[in-house]
Amino acid sequence: MKNRTTTRKVWGLGVALMIMGTVNAQQTGKLTLTKTFIDKNLREAIAQYHTLIKRVPGDVLPRTYIKANDSLVTAKSNTWIAGFYPGTLLYLYEYSKADGLLAEAEKRLRLLEKEKDNKGTHDLGFMLYCSFGNALRLTGNTHYRDVLLTGAESLASRFNATVGCIRSWDHNGDKWKFPVIIDNMMNLEFLNWASRVSGNPKYAEISTIHANTTLKHHFRADNSSYHVIDYDPETGVVRNKHTHQGADHESAWARGQAWGLYGYTMMYRDTQNENYLGQARKIAAFILDNPSLPEDGIPYWDYSVSGADVPRDASAAAITASALLELSELTTGTESLRYLRDAERILTSLSSPAYKASIGSNGGFILEHSTGHFPANSEIDVPLSYADYYYVEALMRYQHLLNQ
Repeated sequence: MKNRTTTRKVWGLGVALMIMGTVNAQQTGKLTLTKTFIDKNLREAIAQYHTLIKRVPGDVLPRTYIKANDSLVTAKSNTWIAGFYPGTLLYLYEYSKADGLLAEAEKRLRLLEKEKDNKGTHDLGFMLYCSFGNALRLTGNTHYRDVLLTGAESLASRFNATVGCIRSWDHNGDKWKFPVIIDNMMNLEFLNWASRVSGNPKYAEISTIHANTTLKHHFRADNSSYHVIDYDPETGVVRNKHTHQGADHESAWARGQAWGLYGYTMMYRDTQNENYLGQARKIAAFILDNPSLPEDGIPYWDYSVSGADVPRDASAAAITASALLELSELTTGTESLRYLRDAERILTSLSSPAYKASIGSNGGFILEHSTGHFPANSEIDVPLSYADYYYVEALMRYQHLLNQ
């Protein structure tokens, strides 16, 4: 098969970026999911979100749903999940051009905007880039650009040059001095964007240093990731290698592996640093070759556990599928095809009645069977806003492949 060099559109968390790269000349001929399949699932996602829109109070964001008492669980704007609802609405608006979806998204952006000044969280990429990043891309409203640049400065304030990382959490001070979680890889795209748009290289420099430090300390010999690395902020020395949401300190929390895969795939796309592509490949191999991964591609909540009664994590699967679709575009030949096929397998599973709720059910959320924080007995086998976000993102990425 011949390859060609072309200008292609690569999808990040929310911003479409034109870069030079290598694309398989027969890429569209390899796709096994049809336009009908993608359209059906996006239309049904829109129908579900019209159900959800009617249930969400005006001053909060939806987080999950409790079927037993038909109750919607919500979150304030300073919660890490706050950007996913408006972000999903904006992806669905992009697909449908339905004004009602845009209006609801912009209503929530007004609620969320004050978090641009929040220096108490590392999650501003999730909170602002997934929401305002999509809004800027789709509307061109320069106010959203200003919000994002202010938020990037707030995020950068959490960087410690001695450690070489952005601090993740400020809690559990009795246990950790400077905790950094693998999830933090997902906030680096925000900083990369900020440097491109502002012309200030410091944001991308922080992003690269953080990614390099994480690459050095977060991964085991089998390429699985620790959840939490605790550093000494005065010396940069690693104090502890822990988990918070995984089964134990040496286990591989499923969503954490997905964050790492997505994060290093994105970092390669943004920097063309081959070390990041190499790490993404290694993480993909750990996930896809893992003996505990079920046949349908939807992992148990931790790769160290399995069994009929063990909860799955559809959110980890959705993140993985979206990342694999991008990784398939950044690689070639049989390797690219493998990532594409596994992403298709996951999307097919997530789109089946086993994981996707019927319209009007599930409180308006799209996917069922995600796991938030199993060790804390929190959000187990429930819908989650970020599962919906990355599922819709993966569908949109696949639609882009169909349209190439």
